[in-house]
Amino acid sequence: MTHNLKKTFAMLLLAIFGSAFLYNCEPDPDSLGEQLFNGDAAQGNEIAYPVIAYNYDNNDSIRSDASRLISGLNESGATTNVAVLGAFTESQFGMQRASYVTQLRMPVDNFDFNGANPKVDSVVLVVRPPVNTASNTYFFEGSDSLKTNTYAKTDFPVDGVATEVSIEKKTYPVRKYGKIGGASKSMKINVHEVTTFLDANNDALKRSNASISTGELLGSGVFDGSMNSLSITKKSDNSVVFTGNLGFRMKLSNTNFFQTHILDKKGKPELQDAANFIRYFKGIKISVDETDRYLYQFSPNDLQLIMYYKYDKTENGATTRPQTTLSFNLGSANAHIGLYEYNRSGSPAAAALAASNPNEGDERLFVQGMGGPSVVVKIQDETIAKLKEIYNKDKAGIVSAKVRVYLDPLTWKNTGSTEDRKFTVLNNTLNAGKIDYSKLTFTSDLTNGLGLYYYKDNPGYYDFVVTKTIKDIVEGKTETVGDVTQPIVNKPLIISAGAFAASTTGTLLGVRNTTRAFDMNRIILTGIDKTNTNPKRIQLMVTYGTKK
Repeated sequence: MTHNLKKTFAMLLLAIFGSAFLYNCEPDPDSLGEQLFNGDAAQGNEIAYPVIAYNYDNNDSIRSDASRLISGLNESGATTNVAVLGAFTESQFGMQRASYVTQLRMPVDNFDFNGANPKVDSVVLVVRPPVNTASNTYFFEGSDSLKTNTYAKTDFPVDGVATEVSIEKKTYPVRKYGKIGGASKSMKINVHEVTTFLDANNDALKRSNASISTGELLGSGVFDGSMNSLSITKKSDNSVVFTGNLGFRMKLSNTNFFQTHILDKKGKPELQDAANFIRYFKGIKISVDETDRYLYQFSPNDLQLIMYYKYDKTENGATTRPQTTLSFNLGSANAHIGLYEYNRSGSPAAAALAASNPNEGDERLFVQGMGGPSVVVKIQDETIAKLKEIYNKDKAGIVSAKVRVYLDPLTWKNTGSTEDRKFTVLNNTLNAGKIDYSKLTFTSDLTNGLGLYYYKDNPGYYDFVVTKTIKDIVEGKTETVGDVTQPIVNKPLIISAGAFAASTTGTLLGVRNTTRAFDMNRIILTGIDKTNTNPKRIQLMVTYGTKK
Protein backbone atom coordinates (compact mmCIF):
# COMPACT_ATOMS: atom_id res chain seq x y z
CA MET A 1 0.00 0.00 0.00
CA THR A 2 1.35 3.47 -0.95
CA HIS A 3 2.04 6.20 1.55
CA ASN A 4 -0.75 8.37 0.07
CA LEU A 5 -3.21 5.50 0.23
CA LYS A 6 -2.41 4.89 3.87
CA LYS A 7 -2.66 8.57 4.70
CA THR A 8 -5.97 8.98 2.91
CA PHE A 9 -7.51 5.96 4.55
CA ALA A 10 -6.30 7.07 7.94
CA MET A 11 -7.96 10.43 7.39
CA LEU A 12 -11.20 8.70 6.45
CA LEU A 13 -11.33 6.32 9.39
CA LEU A 14 -8.65 6.51 12.04
CA ALA A 15 -9.18 10.18 12.74
CA ILE A 16 -12.86 9.48 13.28
CA PHE A 17 -12.65 6.44 15.47
CA GLY A 18 -9.23 6.78 17.10
CA SER A 19 -8.71 3.08 16.49
CA ALA A 20 -7.13 0.69 14.03
CA PHE A 21 -10.20 -1.53 14.21
CA LEU A 22 -11.35 -0.63 10.70
CA TYR A 23 -7.93 -0.22 9.15
CA ASN A 24 -6.05 -3.15 7.71
CA CYS A 25 -4.68 -2.73 4.22
CA GLU A 26 -3.48 -6.30 3.86
CA PRO A 27 -5.52 -8.67 6.02
CA ASP A 28 -3.61 -11.68 7.26
CA PRO A 29 -4.57 -14.88 5.43
CA ASP A 30 -6.67 -17.22 7.54
CA SER A 31 -8.79 -20.35 7.09
CA LEU A 32 -9.19 -20.52 3.34
CA GLY A 33 -5.71 -19.25 2.53
CA GLU A 34 -3.54 -20.26 5.45
CA GLN A 35 -2.48 -23.64 4.00
CA LEU A 36 -0.75 -21.78 1.19
CA PHE A 37 1.59 -19.96 3.52
CA ASN A 38 2.78 -22.87 5.62
CA GLY A 39 5.81 -24.60 4.15
CA ASP A 40 5.73 -24.49 0.38
CA ALA A 41 5.80 -21.22 -1.51
CA ALA A 42 2.59 -19.92 -3.02
CA GLN A 43 1.77 -18.14 -6.26
CA GLY A 44 -0.89 -15.39 -6.26
CA ASN A 45 -3.38 -14.52 -8.98
CA GLU A 46 -5.88 -11.66 -9.19
CA ILE A 47 -9.06 -12.11 -11.17
CA ALA A 48 -11.78 -9.51 -11.74
CA TYR A 49 -15.39 -10.67 -11.64
CA PRO A 50 -18.47 -8.66 -12.66
CA VAL A 51 -20.98 -7.58 -10.03
CA ILE A 52 -24.46 -6.12 -10.15
CA ALA A 53 -24.65 -2.65 -8.60
CA TYR A 54 -27.64 -0.35 -8.75
CA ASN A 55 -29.07 2.82 -7.22
CA TYR A 56 -31.44 2.42 -4.30
CA ASP A 57 -33.96 5.17 -3.62
CA ASN A 58 -34.41 5.88 0.10
CA ASN A 59 -37.25 8.27 -0.78
CA ASP A 60 -35.28 11.14 0.75
CA SER A 61 -36.36 9.99 4.18
CA ILE A 62 -34.28 8.84 7.13
CA ARG A 63 -34.55 8.61 10.91
CA SER A 64 -33.09 11.95 11.97
CA ASP A 65 -34.17 12.28 15.59
CA ALA A 66 -31.75 12.56 18.51
CA SER A 67 -31.05 8.82 18.48
CA ARG A 68 -29.68 9.10 14.92
CA LEU A 69 -27.79 12.40 15.19
CA ILE A 70 -25.05 10.67 17.20
CA SER A 71 -21.49 11.10 15.96
CA GLY A 72 -19.92 9.03 18.74
CA LEU A 73 -19.07 8.87 22.43
CA ASN A 74 -16.67 11.32 24.03
CA GLU A 75 -14.00 10.58 26.63
CA SER A 76 -16.56 10.52 29.44
CA GLY A 77 -18.85 8.13 27.58
CA ALA A 78 -21.51 10.74 26.75
CA THR A 79 -22.99 10.86 23.26
CA THR A 80 -21.90 13.66 20.97
CA ASN A 81 -24.50 14.89 18.50
CA VAL A 82 -24.32 16.69 15.17
CA ALA A 83 -27.01 18.43 13.13
CA VAL A 84 -26.94 20.24 9.77
CA LEU A 85 -28.17 23.64 8.61
CA GLY A 86 -28.09 25.30 5.20
CA ALA A 87 -28.83 24.63 1.55
CA PHE A 88 -26.86 23.63 -1.52
CA THR A 89 -27.65 23.09 -5.20
CA GLU A 90 -25.46 21.61 -7.94
CA SER A 91 -26.09 20.02 -11.31
CA GLN A 92 -25.81 16.29 -10.52
CA PHE A 93 -27.98 15.88 -7.39
CA GLY A 94 -30.05 19.07 -7.42
CA MET A 95 -31.07 20.97 -4.27
CA GLN A 96 -30.80 19.87 -0.65
CA ARG A 97 -31.87 22.08 2.26
CA ALA A 98 -31.47 21.26 5.95
CA SER A 99 -33.46 22.73 8.84
CA TYR A 100 -33.53 21.81 12.49
CA VAL A 101 -36.30 21.49 15.08
CA THR A 102 -35.90 21.17 18.83
CA GLN A 103 -37.95 21.31 21.97
CA LEU A 104 -36.90 23.57 24.81
CA ARG A 105 -37.62 23.62 28.52
CA MET A 106 -37.52 26.07 31.39
CA PRO A 107 -34.44 25.72 33.61
CA VAL A 108 -36.64 24.80 36.61
CA ASP A 109 -40.35 24.22 37.21
CA ASN A 110 -42.44 27.22 38.29
CA PHE A 111 -39.67 29.68 37.51
CA ASP A 112 -40.25 32.84 39.58
CA PHE A 113 -38.15 35.31 37.52
CA ASN A 114 -36.39 36.58 40.66
CA GLY A 115 -38.97 39.23 41.44
CA ALA A 116 -41.96 41.27 40.32
CA ASN A 117 -42.71 42.97 37.02
CA PRO A 118 -40.21 41.11 34.78
CA LYS A 119 -39.71 42.67 31.33
CA VAL A 120 -37.72 41.31 28.38
CA ASP A 121 -34.67 43.25 27.22
CA SER A 122 -33.45 40.90 24.50
CA VAL A 123 -33.29 37.25 23.44
CA VAL A 124 -30.22 35.65 21.86
CA LEU A 125 -29.82 32.30 20.09
CA VAL A 126 -26.30 30.84 20.10
CA VAL A 127 -25.36 28.11 17.61
CA ARG A 128 -22.15 26.26 18.48
CA PRO A 129 -19.81 24.02 16.44
CA PRO A 130 -19.71 20.25 17.01
CA VAL A 131 -16.18 20.29 18.45
CA ASN A 132 -13.95 22.64 20.36
CA THR A 133 -11.18 24.72 18.83
CA ALA A 134 -8.53 22.14 19.72
CA SER A 135 -9.64 20.21 16.65
CA ASN A 136 -9.76 21.60 13.14
CA THR A 137 -12.26 18.99 11.98
CA TYR A 138 -15.14 21.42 11.49
CA PHE A 139 -13.14 24.44 10.32
CA PHE A 140 -11.17 25.37 7.24
CA GLU A 141 -7.58 24.27 7.20
CA GLY A 142 -4.82 26.75 6.46
CA SER A 143 -2.91 29.53 8.17
CA ASP A 144 -5.78 32.00 7.88
CA SER A 145 -8.38 29.71 9.47
CA LEU A 146 -8.21 31.69 12.73
CA LYS A 147 -8.44 35.48 12.69
CA THR A 148 -8.02 37.48 15.89
CA ASN A 149 -9.04 41.12 16.32
CA THR A 150 -8.21 43.02 19.50
CA TYR A 151 -9.46 46.55 20.11
CA ALA A 152 -10.36 48.95 22.92
CA LYS A 153 -13.70 50.46 23.88
CA THR A 154 -13.86 53.37 26.27
CA ASP A 155 -17.57 53.49 27.07
CA PHE A 156 -18.48 49.84 27.61
CA PRO A 157 -21.14 49.69 30.38
CA VAL A 158 -20.12 47.55 33.36
CA ASP A 159 -22.75 47.57 36.11
CA GLY A 160 -24.20 50.67 34.50
CA VAL A 161 -20.92 52.57 34.48
CA ALA A 162 -18.95 53.43 31.34
CA THR A 163 -15.71 51.48 31.53
CA GLU A 164 -12.58 51.15 29.43
CA VAL A 165 -12.23 47.56 28.22
CA SER A 166 -10.17 45.46 25.84
CA ILE A 167 -12.15 43.28 23.46
CA GLU A 168 -10.66 40.23 21.78
CA LYS A 169 -12.66 38.57 19.03
CA LYS A 170 -11.53 35.33 17.39
CA THR A 171 -13.17 34.29 14.14
CA TYR A 172 -13.21 30.75 12.73
CA PRO A 173 -14.65 30.16 9.23
CA VAL A 174 -16.66 26.94 9.47
CA ARG A 175 -16.10 24.08 7.04
CA LYS A 176 -18.77 24.43 4.39
CA TYR A 177 -20.07 21.78 2.03
CA GLY A 178 -21.13 23.60 -1.10
CA LYS A 179 -20.46 27.04 -2.50
CA ILE A 180 -17.55 28.98 -1.01
CA GLY A 181 -17.15 32.76 -0.72
CA GLY A 182 -18.46 35.63 -2.81
CA ALA A 183 -22.23 35.92 -3.03
CA SER A 184 -22.51 32.50 -1.37
CA LYS A 185 -20.74 33.55 1.82
CA SER A 186 -23.85 34.53 3.79
CA MET A 187 -27.23 32.98 4.51
CA LYS A 188 -30.33 34.34 6.21
CA ILE A 189 -31.25 32.20 9.20
CA ASN A 190 -34.80 32.25 10.53
CA VAL A 191 -36.10 31.08 13.90
CA HIS A 192 -39.80 30.18 14.11
CA GLU A 193 -42.08 28.98 16.84
CA VAL A 194 -43.09 25.32 16.34
CA THR A 195 -46.82 24.63 16.64
CA THR A 196 -46.72 20.82 16.27
CA PHE A 197 -46.34 18.87 19.51
CA LEU A 198 -43.13 16.87 19.17
CA ASP A 199 -44.50 13.62 20.54
CA ALA A 200 -41.62 11.24 21.25
CA ASN A 201 -43.96 8.28 20.67
CA ASN A 202 -44.92 9.37 17.15
CA ASP A 203 -42.55 7.62 14.73
CA ALA A 204 -43.58 9.95 11.89
CA LEU A 205 -41.99 12.82 13.84
CA LYS A 206 -38.63 11.05 13.98
CA ARG A 207 -37.97 11.29 10.25
CA SER A 208 -36.29 13.87 8.08
CA ASN A 209 -39.46 14.52 6.05
CA ALA A 210 -41.71 14.96 9.09
CA SER A 211 -44.62 17.37 8.73
CA ILE A 212 -44.05 20.06 11.36
CA SER A 213 -45.97 23.33 11.41
CA THR A 214 -44.61 26.69 12.51
CA GLY A 215 -46.16 29.84 13.93
CA GLU A 216 -44.62 33.22 14.71
CA LEU A 217 -41.27 34.32 13.37
CA LEU A 218 -39.10 34.88 16.44
CA GLY A 219 -36.22 36.49 14.61
CA SER A 220 -33.81 36.40 11.69
CA GLY A 221 -30.11 36.96 11.26
CA VAL A 222 -27.36 36.74 8.67
CA PHE A 223 -24.77 34.01 9.09
CA ASP A 224 -21.53 34.95 7.32
CA GLY A 225 -19.95 31.52 7.47
CA SER A 226 -17.90 32.09 10.60
CA MET A 227 -18.20 31.46 14.31
CA ASN A 228 -16.73 33.77 16.89
CA SER A 229 -15.47 33.76 20.44
CA LEU A 230 -15.38 36.96 22.47
CA SER A 231 -13.46 38.02 25.56
CA ILE A 232 -13.99 41.41 27.26
CA THR A 233 -11.69 42.50 30.09
CA LYS A 234 -11.33 45.72 32.11
CA LYS A 235 -8.23 47.67 31.15
CA SER A 236 -7.77 48.80 34.73
CA ASP A 237 -7.19 45.39 36.30
CA ASN A 238 -7.61 42.83 33.46
CA SER A 239 -10.61 41.31 35.23
CA VAL A 240 -13.02 39.46 32.94
CA VAL A 241 -16.24 41.30 32.17
CA PHE A 242 -17.69 38.90 29.60
CA THR A 243 -16.72 35.66 27.89
CA GLY A 244 -18.60 34.41 24.86
CA ASN A 245 -17.65 30.87 23.91
CA LEU A 246 -17.24 29.95 20.27
CA GLY A 247 -20.47 30.22 18.34
CA PHE A 248 -22.79 32.26 16.15
CA ARG A 249 -24.92 34.65 18.21
CA MET A 250 -28.21 35.86 16.74
CA LYS A 251 -30.45 38.43 18.42
CA LEU A 252 -34.14 37.56 18.08
CA SER A 253 -36.31 40.57 17.31
CA ASN A 254 -39.69 39.26 18.52
CA THR A 255 -39.22 40.06 22.22
CA ASN A 256 -42.99 40.56 22.56
CA PHE A 257 -43.47 36.81 21.98
CA PHE A 258 -41.22 35.97 24.93
CA GLN A 259 -42.86 38.64 27.08
CA THR A 260 -46.39 37.36 26.50
CA HIS A 261 -45.59 33.65 26.25
CA ILE A 262 -43.03 33.37 29.05
CA LEU A 263 -42.74 36.31 31.45
CA ASP A 264 -46.46 37.09 31.55
CA LYS A 265 -47.15 33.42 32.39
CA LYS A 266 -45.38 33.67 35.74
CA GLY A 267 -47.20 31.40 38.23
CA LYS A 268 -49.51 30.01 35.52
CA PRO A 269 -50.02 26.28 34.69
CA GLU A 270 -48.08 26.65 31.43
CA LEU A 271 -44.83 27.01 33.39
CA GLN A 272 -45.72 24.59 36.17
CA ASP A 273 -43.59 21.69 34.91
CA ALA A 274 -41.80 20.36 31.83
CA ALA A 275 -44.76 18.24 30.68
CA ASN A 276 -47.00 21.31 30.54
CA PHE A 277 -44.34 23.55 29.04
CA ILE A 278 -43.43 21.39 26.01
CA ARG A 279 -47.12 21.20 25.10
CA TYR A 280 -47.49 24.95 25.49
CA PHE A 281 -44.26 26.21 23.91
CA LYS A 282 -43.69 23.28 21.59
CA GLY A 283 -40.26 24.21 20.27
CA ILE A 284 -38.33 26.23 17.70
CA LYS A 285 -37.37 25.64 14.08
CA ILE A 286 -34.09 26.98 12.67
CA SER A 287 -34.03 27.26 8.87
CA VAL A 288 -32.51 29.22 6.00
CA ASP A 289 -34.11 31.27 3.25
CA GLU A 290 -31.73 30.34 0.46
CA THR A 291 -31.58 27.21 -1.69
CA ASP A 292 -28.02 27.46 -3.03
CA ARG A 293 -25.32 28.29 -0.51
CA TYR A 294 -23.71 25.55 1.59
CA LEU A 295 -24.38 23.05 4.36
CA TYR A 296 -22.59 23.17 7.69
CA GLN A 297 -22.74 21.19 10.92
CA PHE A 298 -23.41 22.32 14.49
CA SER A 299 -23.94 20.79 17.93
CA PRO A 300 -27.67 20.53 18.77
CA ASN A 301 -27.10 19.77 22.46
CA ASP A 302 -24.99 22.93 22.82
CA LEU A 303 -27.57 25.35 21.41
CA GLN A 304 -28.37 28.22 23.75
CA LEU A 305 -31.46 30.40 23.90
CA ILE A 306 -30.84 33.16 26.42
CA MET A 307 -33.46 35.68 27.51
CA TYR A 308 -32.17 38.87 29.15
CA TYR A 309 -34.73 40.65 31.33
CA LYS A 310 -35.12 43.15 34.18
CA TYR A 311 -37.23 42.82 37.30
CA ASP A 312 -38.13 44.81 40.43
CA LYS A 313 -35.73 44.30 43.30
CA THR A 314 -36.44 46.02 46.62
CA GLU A 315 -33.74 46.34 49.28
CA ASN A 316 -33.74 48.68 52.27
CA GLY A 317 -36.80 50.41 50.96
CA ALA A 318 -35.25 51.14 47.56
CA THR A 319 -36.41 49.50 44.32
CA THR A 320 -34.00 48.87 41.47
CA ARG A 321 -34.29 47.14 38.08
CA PRO A 322 -31.29 44.80 37.72
CA GLN A 323 -30.80 42.72 34.58
CA THR A 324 -30.52 38.96 34.73
CA THR A 325 -30.85 36.03 32.35
CA LEU A 326 -32.96 32.95 31.78
CA SER A 327 -31.28 30.19 29.76
CA PHE A 328 -33.71 27.72 28.27
CA ASN A 329 -32.68 24.07 28.26
CA LEU A 330 -32.20 22.88 24.65
CA GLY A 331 -30.03 19.88 25.55
CA SER A 332 -30.32 16.12 25.28
CA ALA A 333 -33.57 15.84 27.29
CA ASN A 334 -35.43 17.39 24.35
CA ALA A 335 -36.65 16.03 21.03
CA HIS A 336 -34.28 16.91 18.17
CA ILE A 337 -35.18 16.46 14.50
CA GLY A 338 -33.20 17.20 11.35
CA LEU A 339 -35.56 18.20 8.54
CA TYR A 340 -34.34 17.81 4.94
CA GLU A 341 -35.88 19.02 1.69
CA TYR A 342 -34.89 17.94 -1.83
CA ASN A 343 -35.53 19.16 -5.35
CA ARG A 344 -33.87 16.85 -7.88
CA SER A 345 -36.07 17.84 -10.81
CA GLY A 346 -34.17 17.34 -14.08
CA SER A 347 -30.99 16.12 -12.38
CA PRO A 348 -28.96 13.04 -13.41
CA ALA A 349 -29.53 11.62 -9.92
CA ALA A 350 -33.30 11.77 -10.39
CA ALA A 351 -33.05 10.11 -13.80
CA ALA A 352 -30.78 7.36 -12.45
CA LEU A 353 -33.11 6.61 -9.54
CA ALA A 354 -36.13 6.48 -11.83
CA ALA A 355 -34.38 4.05 -14.20
CA SER A 356 -32.67 1.91 -11.55
CA ASN A 357 -32.21 -1.68 -12.76
CA PRO A 358 -31.82 -4.21 -9.91
CA ASN A 359 -31.48 -7.09 -12.37
CA GLU A 360 -28.64 -5.80 -14.55
CA GLY A 361 -27.26 -2.85 -12.58
CA ASP A 362 -26.73 0.87 -13.31
CA GLU A 363 -23.87 2.59 -15.10
CA ARG A 364 -23.61 5.49 -12.63
CA LEU A 365 -24.16 5.14 -8.89
CA PHE A 366 -25.39 8.04 -6.76
CA VAL A 367 -24.73 8.06 -3.02
CA GLN A 368 -25.93 10.85 -0.73
CA GLY A 369 -26.22 11.32 2.99
CA MET A 370 -29.19 12.66 4.98
CA GLY A 371 -31.73 10.27 3.44
CA GLY A 372 -30.43 10.37 -0.12
CA PRO A 373 -29.82 7.28 -2.25
CA SER A 374 -27.63 4.29 -1.38
CA VAL A 375 -26.11 1.60 -3.60
CA VAL A 376 -26.90 -2.11 -3.57
CA VAL A 377 -24.09 -4.43 -4.69
CA LYS A 378 -24.81 -8.07 -5.53
CA ILE A 379 -21.99 -10.55 -5.99
CA GLN A 380 -23.34 -12.90 -8.62
CA ASP A 381 -24.12 -16.50 -7.64
CA GLU A 382 -22.17 -17.60 -10.73
CA THR A 383 -19.08 -15.94 -9.29
CA ILE A 384 -19.51 -17.73 -5.96
CA ALA A 385 -19.87 -21.03 -7.84
CA LYS A 386 -16.63 -20.39 -9.76
CA LEU A 387 -14.75 -19.54 -6.56
CA LYS A 388 -16.05 -22.70 -4.90
CA GLU A 389 -14.86 -24.73 -7.87
CA ILE A 390 -11.39 -23.17 -7.69
CA TYR A 391 -11.25 -23.82 -3.96
CA ASN A 392 -12.42 -27.42 -4.15
CA LYS A 393 -10.58 -28.55 -7.29
CA ASP A 394 -7.36 -26.52 -7.20
CA LYS A 395 -7.07 -26.06 -3.43
CA ALA A 396 -6.71 -22.35 -4.09
CA GLY A 397 -6.84 -20.03 -1.12
CA ILE A 398 -8.38 -16.57 -1.29
CA VAL A 399 -5.88 -14.05 0.03
CA SER A 400 -8.04 -10.96 -0.47
CA ALA A 401 -11.33 -9.90 -2.02
CA LYS A 402 -12.59 -6.39 -2.53
CA VAL A 403 -15.27 -4.58 -4.48
CA ARG A 404 -13.46 -1.92 -6.50
CA VAL A 405 -15.48 1.10 -7.53
CA TYR A 406 -14.17 4.25 -9.20
CA LEU A 407 -15.03 7.83 -8.31
CA ASP A 408 -16.92 9.57 -11.11
CA PRO A 409 -15.13 12.77 -12.22
CA LEU A 410 -18.38 14.74 -11.92
CA THR A 411 -18.53 14.14 -8.15
CA TRP A 412 -18.72 17.49 -6.37
CA LYS A 413 -15.29 18.67 -5.24
CA ASN A 414 -15.62 20.63 -2.03
CA THR A 415 -13.05 23.34 -2.83
CA GLY A 416 -11.36 24.97 0.16
CA SER A 417 -11.96 22.15 2.59
CA THR A 418 -10.56 18.67 3.14
CA GLU A 419 -12.62 16.02 1.39
CA ASP A 420 -14.09 13.64 3.96
CA ARG A 421 -16.19 11.20 1.96
CA LYS A 422 -17.16 8.27 4.15
CA PHE A 423 -19.13 5.09 3.61
CA THR A 424 -20.77 2.33 5.56
CA VAL A 425 -20.96 -1.20 4.15
CA LEU A 426 -23.58 -3.54 5.58
CA ASN A 427 -25.24 -6.85 4.73
CA ASN A 428 -28.96 -7.17 4.18
CA THR A 429 -31.31 -9.75 2.71
CA LEU A 430 -33.66 -7.76 0.52
CA ASN A 431 -37.38 -8.29 1.07
CA ALA A 432 -39.21 -7.95 -2.24
CA GLY A 433 -36.38 -5.72 -3.39
CA LYS A 434 -36.59 -3.46 -0.34
CA ILE A 435 -33.90 -2.88 2.28
CA ASP A 436 -35.10 -3.68 5.78
CA TYR A 437 -33.03 -1.19 7.76
CA SER A 438 -34.02 -2.91 11.00
CA LYS A 439 -32.23 -6.09 9.86
CA LEU A 440 -28.90 -4.75 8.64
CA THR A 441 -25.82 -6.60 9.88
CA PHE A 442 -22.10 -5.88 9.93
CA THR A 443 -20.08 -7.71 7.31
CA SER A 444 -17.85 -10.55 8.49
CA ASP A 445 -14.81 -8.44 7.58
CA LEU A 446 -15.85 -5.62 9.87
CA THR A 447 -16.69 -7.84 12.83
CA ASN A 448 -13.36 -9.62 12.44
CA GLY A 449 -11.30 -6.43 12.19
CA LEU A 450 -10.22 -7.04 8.59
CA GLY A 451 -11.01 -3.55 7.35
CA LEU A 452 -13.84 -1.62 5.73
CA TYR A 453 -12.48 0.20 2.68
CA TYR A 454 -9.56 2.23 1.47
CA TYR A 455 -9.06 4.82 -1.23
CA LYS A 456 -6.38 5.31 -3.86
CA ASP A 457 -6.26 8.88 -5.07
CA ASN A 458 -4.83 8.22 -8.49
CA PRO A 459 -6.79 7.07 -10.48
CA GLY A 460 -9.42 7.56 -7.75
CA TYR A 461 -11.08 4.37 -6.61
CA TYR A 462 -12.37 2.74 -3.45
CA ASP A 463 -11.67 -0.86 -2.50
CA PHE A 464 -14.38 -2.19 -0.18
CA VAL A 465 -12.93 -5.17 1.71
CA VAL A 466 -15.03 -8.35 1.51
CA THR A 467 -12.30 -10.95 2.04
CA LYS A 468 -13.84 -12.84 4.94
CA THR A 469 -17.35 -12.27 3.62
CA ILE A 470 -16.46 -14.15 0.43
CA LYS A 471 -14.34 -16.77 2.17
CA ASP A 472 -17.10 -17.68 4.62
CA ILE A 473 -19.51 -18.30 1.74
CA VAL A 474 -17.02 -20.24 -0.36
CA GLU A 475 -15.85 -22.36 2.57
CA GLY A 476 -19.40 -23.24 3.57
CA LYS A 477 -19.15 -21.67 7.02
CA THR A 478 -22.33 -21.57 9.10
CA GLU A 479 -24.13 -18.97 11.15
CA THR A 480 -26.87 -19.17 13.75
CA VAL A 481 -30.04 -17.21 13.04
CA GLY A 482 -32.39 -17.48 15.98
CA ASP A 483 -32.28 -21.16 16.93
CA VAL A 484 -31.31 -22.34 13.45
CA THR A 485 -27.75 -23.01 12.29
CA GLN A 486 -27.43 -22.63 8.54
CA PRO A 487 -24.78 -22.06 5.86
CA ILE A 488 -23.78 -18.44 5.34
CA VAL A 489 -25.50 -17.24 2.19
CA ASN A 490 -24.58 -14.65 -0.41
CA LYS A 491 -26.27 -11.44 0.75
CA PRO A 492 -26.32 -8.06 -1.01
CA LEU A 493 -24.03 -5.31 0.27
CA ILE A 494 -25.57 -1.93 1.09
CA ILE A 495 -23.20 1.01 0.58
CA SER A 496 -24.37 4.30 2.08
CA ALA A 497 -22.86 7.68 2.88
CA GLY A 498 -21.63 8.18 6.43
CA ALA A 499 -19.37 6.47 8.94
CA PHE A 500 -20.00 4.09 11.83
CA ALA A 501 -20.40 6.00 15.08
CA ALA A 502 -17.92 4.89 17.70
CA SER A 503 -16.45 5.68 21.08
CA THR A 504 -13.06 7.36 21.38
CA THR A 505 -11.54 3.90 21.82
CA GLY A 506 -12.95 2.72 18.48
CA THR A 507 -15.80 0.57 19.79
CA LEU A 508 -18.69 0.70 17.34
CA LEU A 509 -22.02 1.78 18.83
CA GLY A 510 -24.17 -0.55 16.75
CA VAL A 511 -25.17 -1.41 13.23
CA ARG A 512 -27.73 1.40 12.98
CA ASN A 513 -25.61 4.02 14.71
CA THR A 514 -23.96 5.77 11.79
CA THR A 515 -23.43 9.37 10.74
CA ARG A 516 -25.63 8.91 7.67
CA ALA A 517 -28.41 11.10 9.10
CA PHE A 518 -26.14 14.17 9.00
CA ASP A 519 -23.50 13.24 6.41
CA MET A 520 -23.36 16.13 3.92
CA ASN A 521 -21.59 14.29 1.10
CA ARG A 522 -22.94 13.56 -2.37
CA ILE A 523 -20.84 11.07 -4.33
CA ILE A 524 -21.04 9.59 -7.82
CA LEU A 525 -19.40 6.22 -8.50
CA THR A 526 -18.87 4.33 -11.74
CA GLY A 527 -21.21 1.36 -11.95
CA ILE A 528 -21.59 -1.55 -14.34
CA ASP A 529 -20.73 -1.60 -18.03
CA LYS A 530 -22.88 -3.91 -20.14
CA THR A 531 -20.19 -4.11 -22.82
CA ASN A 532 -17.51 -5.01 -20.25
CA THR A 533 -15.10 -2.66 -22.04
CA ASN A 534 -14.87 0.16 -19.49
CA PRO A 535 -11.76 -0.57 -17.37
CA LYS A 536 -13.26 1.55 -14.57
CA ARG A 537 -16.45 -0.45 -14.22
CA ILE A 538 -17.29 -1.77 -10.75
CA GLN A 539 -15.80 -5.25 -10.20
CA LEU A 540 -15.03 -7.83 -7.56
CA MET A 541 -11.25 -8.22 -7.34
CA VAL A 542 -10.23 -11.60 -5.91
CA THR A 543 -6.64 -12.57 -5.20
CA TYR A 544 -6.06 -16.24 -4.58
CA GLY A 545 -2.98 -18.37 -4.25
CA THR A 546 -2.06 -21.79 -5.53
CA LYS A 547 1.00 -23.84 -4.59
CA LYS A 548 3.78 -23.98 -7.17
